Amino acid sequence: MASTMSRLMLGRTLERICKAVLLLCLVHFLIMMILYFDVYSQRFDIFSRFNNGRGANASRGPHHYYYNYSRPNTTFPSYLPGADQLLPTAKPEANRTRPTPKPIPPCPEVPPGLVGRLLIEFSSQMTMERVQRENPNVTEGGKYTPTDCRPKQKVAIIIPFRHRDHHLKYWLHYLHPILRRQKIDYGIYIINQLGEDTFNRAKLLNVGYTEALKDAEYDCFIFSDVDLIPMDDRNLYHCYDQPRHFAIAMDKFGFRLPYAGYFGGVSGLSKKQFLKINGFPNEYWGWGGEDDDIYNRITLNGMKVSRPDVRIGRYRMIKHERDKHNEPNPQRFNKIQNTKNTMRKDGISSLTYRLASVKKYQLYTNISVEIGKPPPRPIKG
Repeated sequence: MASTMSRLMLGRTLERICKAVLLLCLVHFLIMMILYFDVYSQRFDIFSRFNNGRGANASRGPHHYYYNYSRPNTTFPSYLPGADQLLPTAKPEANRTRPTPKPIPPCPEVPPGLVGRLLIEFSSQMTMERVQRENPNVTEGGKYTPTDCRPKQKVAIIIPFRHRDHHLKYWLHYLHPILRRQKIDYGIYIINQLGEDTFNRAKLLNVGYTEALKDAEYDCFIFSDVDLIPMDDRNLYHCYDQPRHFAIAMDKFGFRLPYAGYFGGVSGLSKKQFLKINGFPNEYWGWGGEDDDIYNRITLNGMKVSRPDVRIGRYRMIKHERDKHNEPNPQRFNKIQNTKNTMRKDGISSLTYRLASVKKYQLYTNISVEIGKPPPRPIKG
């Protein structure tokens, strides 16, 4: 009997222990489930906010994967990446501000890329194809504008021309690189006199001035013979306060100025200076005299000729025979003495010609014109 009672008591005790253990296990399970669902709800809240952030709630501010969004009125740490670092969001094009382009500085008075004294030779074979390959930055019409600075002047270079294709190749070969190093905004115009009548250099220069202004707003004009090449790129091809004579020391004159009033070869005038002297004379048919007439016009209008240093204004001339129909003008000396009386009625204001064609090549613009014939010479009595 006693043993039976003790077994019953032990059984009840074990039963109570098992129920207690089972109850503890149940409580533990419930606690784990509560914790699990609590963490799960927070993770779900993060992802839902993240997805909604790409829609209507995108304006609330930057989101981060590991930040607790369940806390209201939270101030986000500054080190957290912005929303644009998580996923790219489409921004309206109108709200994008384009960067302001950096202003181009003016070109320096003395460009830093100048070489100085140059070796000029005419023995190597020259072709237009070679010159074109050497100057890829020159655009149609023989034009060039510096890209790294803003030139003060726009320069038209005028060349009177007839039957000088061989000389033109060398001129373009040397002058295009020189002008680019000088940071000149320029265009090159070849004024070709058609026909075989007497050549008229000054009238062709007047034509070049007129036609170049139809093409662009030039304010400086350089007038150059096609057979003269500068030997120093410090001889800057732009206009000055006074009319400029560039070719002051040619090799054919022993690198000296032949006389004080010489203004031939290569010269430059601003638009204002050119108009002040009524341009160049139209009545100098044949070789010689027109450059002296131009010098007289300058001095008679109260201006002075400016020149570079003799060591810089050196030129080489391409040797050649005198052109046919460009014989010395026997009337030139008489005309030079009468510049004061003729310059107001003979010049750019009285210019007449017929434009035959304008053709733009990569290295230059060719303008072919008919300029008429010289008047018959008076019969000696």
